[in-house]
This record gives sequence, structure tokens and C-alpha cells, in this order.
Amino acid sequence: MWRVLVTDEMRLGEVRNGDIRLDYRPNMPREEILKVIGGYDALITRSRTQVDEALLEAGKNLKVVGRGGVGVDNVDLEAASRRGILVVNVPEANTRSAAELAWALLLAASRGVVDSDRKIREGVWDRKYLGLELDRKTLGIVGLGRIGGQVARFAKAFNMRVLAYDPYIPRTRAETLGVELLDDLADMLRQCHFLTVHTPLNEETRGLIGRRELYLLPKGAVVVNAARGGIIDEKALIEVLSEGHLFAVGLDVFELEPPNVEHPLVQHPKVTHTAHLGANTVEAQDRVGEAVLERVIETLQGNLAYALNTGFDPEGLQMFQGWLPLGEALGRLLPQITQGRPQALEVTFYGEFEKNPDPIASAVAKGLLGSVLEEGAVNLVSARPLLRDRGIHLSTRHVEQPQDYLQVIEVTLETDKETRKARGAVLGGKPRIVGIDGHSLEALPEGYMLICVNRDQPGVVGKVGTLLGNAGVNIAGMQLGRDHPGGHALFVLLIDERPSEATLETLRGLDVLERVDLAAL
Repeated sequence: MWRVLVTDEMRLGEVRNGDIRLDYRPNMPREEILKVIGGYDALITRSRTQVDEALLEAGKNLKVVGRGGVGVDNVDLEAASRRGILVVNVPEANTRSAAELAWALLLAASRGVVDSDRKIREGVWDRKYLGLELDRKTLGIVGLGRIGGQVARFAKAFNMRVLAYDPYIPRTRAETLGVELLDDLADMLRQCHFLTVHTPLNEETRGLIGRRELYLLPKGAVVVNAARGGIIDEKALIEVLSEGHLFAVGLDVFELEPPNVEHPLVQHPKVTHTAHLGANTVEAQDRVGEAVLERVIETLQGNLAYALNTGFDPEGLQMFQGWLPLGEALGRLLPQITQGRPQALEVTFYGEFEKNPDPIASAVAKGLLGSVLEEGAVNLVSARPLLRDRGIHLSTRHVEQPQDYLQVIEVTLETDKETRKARGAVLGGKPRIVGIDGHSLEALPEGYMLICVNRDQPGVVGKVGTLLGNAGVNIAGMQLGRDHPGGHALFVLLIDERPSEATLETLRGLDVLERVDLAAL
């Protein structure tokens, strides 16, 4: 049974999985979390709980961290990855809510809604205030992901021209949204009457919009940040606003939250505020809670499609469902049949793969390490760092020209004594080993495999079969391959049980065999 701890407030919905024990303890103090987290398999949080290295270290059994919402600023992804802990979020659950709030701030700031409301409450009926229209104005969007894209869709209803700056978005997405995608941020800013930012906060985006960028905007522009505090430099923002260059500002986020009541932006009459409410709608909260719980459960059960720190394309992971177990099997096979200490591992992809096949190389690394580490100690996330820790170099190559099959992976293991290779393909949706060293064959990667190398001559397989029969070892299947008639040959026997060491030594003593290796897959 999986134990899941929830430390922040959210609407999770009903738990329909009998293998899950859910402990809902919102607003749990950090000291208490550190005391109990070691007994849980998964942790679900919002932005309040800081999932840092100390917490992850205390979570000895943690396998998954679920973040309800878009960002994972409060989760140390690097520390989680080192420990093989998968991190999932639900970025799409509050897309519409966040986009709608950005528009609420933009409209309220443009029309002086908050200032007018305040004056009315003070008994002042001021009808002289002049706001701004949106019709035929230019909106600039920094970050054209899910939320930025939804903001762009809404802009069309206001008959606005929409520009965007996002170096990581293909032009086809911008074209689909009817957005002009610019390669230069400064070029976009010079044309924008309204600016809204929708990027994550990281080293690249921190302070992205500073004094210089704000002054590139036309005089009288409106600026909105409903993404993350720190993307727009707050000191520069208050300066430029106070100097009269900006018409108004709308903010849902601050660098430090909650901000001090004396913060210049909090007190400025031209700033419209909300308290980080982008995801705070009834509908979004229902979607976030239900989705993060569902994804945490699926991830615990082995579905990596939602994990942020695999470094893999989720669609690719789905596409490689047959290839991942194949890669893992080849990774398990080679260290069992190769003498010496592993030094280097190379994975070559032959043929055209629609998605980047790099996850398969991680599966190979996982398979290799799985034979030396305890069960559950390595997964696709931790495999490469653990391989590096052991001084084993992993490299990949991609050769578009196919070999015997449309798509093949070849794994080469180099040790301090020898180098061996194994090839595999997915046939009919099922993984197959299709070659060992220079010999072609086709075998299911399962059970016990007895791999024998011999000179190509009559009677060899018969002698081995007789010896195994006399030892009570049943042969379930056989595959043969040879380089050329009369040359070297290799045959693989699939057997039902592991032969005794005495039987293996007897096999190795047969004069018709040059080499015998046993692998358990």
C-alpha cells in the first residue's frame, strides 16, 4: 500500500484506489513534516511547503512529489533527481483561471477600477478619470506556453494585435494562435501598448524585464505580471512607474509574499493588486486537486509521462513503451555476460525515431545498475547520475540508416577486460533481442538465457542439450546465429531454471564450446 501525505490545502476529490492511504494534513508545520515524512511514499503540496534538500533527505521512502499547480519553485528538482524522486505537477489545470486573472488585472488597471472603487468608498464621485481602450492596440506576451497562449486567444475578442517573445516555442504554435512571434525581446517591447508576462521563474527569466526593458515600452503602456514575482524587477518597476512612463500596473505576484504593507508597489495608486490568486477559482481548485492526486498515483504505479525531472518528452515516453523495457533488458544482459568491470556504455539508435529516443539510453543504464543495486534503488531519473557516480561513461549515437529492422538499438559495454554488444528491436509491440556480438538471432528477453559460443560444426547443440537434460534443466526455446558457415556460431538456450554451478562448469569444460555465459532476465 502506498502512503501519501498532503501538507497544503486543496480539494483532492475522492480516492478510488484501494492501494492508496491518504493522510490529509493541511498547513502542517515544517518541523512536523520533517519528523513524519520518512514513512511516506509520496508528498502532495501547493506553494507553501518548501520541498528542499533537507526535507527530501528526511523522506527516506519518498518516490513522488506532487505539486498542485503550475510552478515547482518550492521543489528542489536537482536534489529530487539525485535521489530518484519523481516530481509531477498539473500545469494545465489552472490555465484558464490564470489567463482570466491576467485579463482582469489588465482591464482593471486600464480603466482605473480599483482607484475609482476606493474613491467611492471615501465619498468621492470622480468622473474625470480617463482610461484606455484595447481595440486595435498591441499586446505583447512574454512566454507563449499554455497560459500565454490562452491570453492570446482572449486578446482576439478585443480586436488586438498580439506579439509574443518566446525562444522555446515553435513558429507553428504562434501561427495557430494568430500571434506574431518575434526573435528579439527589445523589438517586441518597442511596439507594445500592453505587456503581460507568462514564464516560469528561473535563472534565465529572473529580472528579465528591468528598467531598460520597461523604458523600451511606449509611454503610457500598461504592464501585468500574473506569473511569478521576480520576472519583472520590482525596484525598476516602481521607479519607471513613479517617473510617469507607465500608465498603470497589474500585479498578482511579488518577489516576497506576502509583501510588506509599506512596499512602494503596494502603496502606489496606479497599481492594481491581487494576492497570488491566479489559480484560485472553484473550478481550477477542483481540477488541480483531482489531477495532482491522480498523477501521483499513476507515477507511483510506474507511469513516468507526467514526471518533470526525467528530462524526457511525455509523448516520447508513451511512444517508447515497448522500447524502455527492451533497453532495460539489454542493460541487464550485458554485465552478466561480459567479464571485467564496466567502464563505458554506448547506446546506438539505428533507423528513424519519431521522438528523441534518449529515454531508452536511461533505461539501459537503469538495467545495468539494477544488477548491482538493491531493488527499487534506481529508476529512469536516477540512473544516469548513479552511473556517473560509478565512473561509467554513457554515450549515445543516432544512425538514421536502418539495419536488418526499421528501428534497432545496439548497446555496447566496454569493461577493463573486453567489449560485448547486444542488439534489440520491438516487433509487434514486444521487445526482442535480435543480436549478440556479430550474431543475429531473435529471442524474448525473459527468464534464464544460456549463451554459448562455438565453432560452427555439427553436434554442438546436441551435446549441450544432453548435458542439460541429464542435469534436469528443461530447454524452453532455442535461437542460433553464426557469422558464416564453418566460422564462429552463437546459440541461445531459454531454460526454465537456473543450472547449478557444477552444471555450468561442466558445460564450460566441453571441448566443443569456446564460451558459456548465463543471464537472468
